[in-house]
Amino acid sequence: MQNPVLVIVIAQLFGTSLWFSANSAADDLVRAWGMVPADIGTLTNAVQLGFILGTLTFAISGLADRYAASRIFAVCAVLGALCNAAFALLADGMASAVPLRFAVGFCLAGVYPLGMKLVVSWVPERAGAALAQLVGMLTLGTALPHGIRLAGAGWSWQATILVSSGLALIAAVMIFRLGDGPHLKRRHGAPPLRLGRVFYAFSVREFRASALGYFGHQWELYAFWTLTPVLIILSGLAEAGSRELSGLSFAVIGIGALGCLLGGWWSQRIGSARVAATALAGSALCCALFPLSGDWPTTAKIVLLLFWGATVVADSPHFSALSARACAPEIVGSALAFQNSIGFAITMFSIQLGTAWIGDWGMSIAWLLLPGPLLGLLGLYPLWRSGSFRGIQP
Repeated sequence: MQNPVLVIVIAQLFGTSLWFSANSAADDLVRAWGMVPADIGTLTNAVQLGFILGTLTFAISGLADRYAASRIFAVCAVLGALCNAAFALLADGMASAVPLRFAVGFCLAGVYPLGMKLVVSWVPERAGAALAQLVGMLTLGTALPHGIRLAGAGWSWQATILVSSGLALIAAVMIFRLGDGPHLKRRHGAPPLRLGRVFYAFSVREFRASALGYFGHQWELYAFWTLTPVLIILSGLAEAGSRELSGLSFAVIGIGALGCLLGGWWSQRIGSARVAATALAGSALCCALFPLSGDWPTTAKIVLLLFWGATVVADSPHFSALSARACAPEIVGSALAFQNSIGFAITMFSIQLGTAWIGDWGMSIAWLLLPGPLLGLLGLYPLWRSGSFRGIQP
């Protein structure tokens, strides 16, 4: 019998490789289309905006809980693969690229949050550890285009992006064959899925605390992933367009998968809230130290970036686990999608500001990200202070 969590996390790895596929080709796009660094931020934000509107559509309409999550995932992965391929083959400038990246983001709204719901539907008793694996695969999926670029150094940027489309199609087949788990069925007598019922989730104290922690986390996470190649260049660790830059970018982003796995294991001992708080504190420390690391030895700079990459995402699955546990089972999909939509709206501001200001701020751009984890710690405080809502304990 197949392991459903393994199938879901591998499909998540393949499906989410669409997210930053364009970023792996940033150097080529700058040369081919005469772009500036802020244009890369615009392309990334097009994906974010598509994801935001997609998750809002799924959440407010209740679609995420009306239909089988596996079917929504499969359809969206196929459509996302086609839009990503159209970007590689048809786009010839920002005017055509932005709508196609927006469409990719809209499709990813049916991949990431629905993947989380699938995990909870199969193994609710160990949701935190399983979601840690899922977000770990999201992290590897984010890094994967850089890895593909490193492996196929002689490939065109179009070929690198098309590999992500092929992987997303494989993900669709895997999830379609797996189907939904036996849990999260509607309770007898549960109220109907009325339009906008998801808003009531915020009346639950535990959901509200988890969501506020997540929002602070999001200010930092995607801006850090977007800026990673530039941060490596500013640190003097690699030159633009080099194999070293692709390799280090893959390592710094990809090590977040290990952070997620270790956080999932640790959460079974101290609870999701305290793991999330520890990761927020760790990434805040990295934000504070990075601008001061200019004269550090090369090894110390690499260690700092790797530690940042590991901690910046290690808290993410635990916000989802805590939020899923806090709300009614019949609206889990909608609640997670709605939480995602607000969190990703926040990322648009930090990404746009970070890519626009990094030329003037240099390494100090890390301080722009610092308020995120600090405010996240403050929002999550009611949960990690008491440890009374551990969320994922078996």
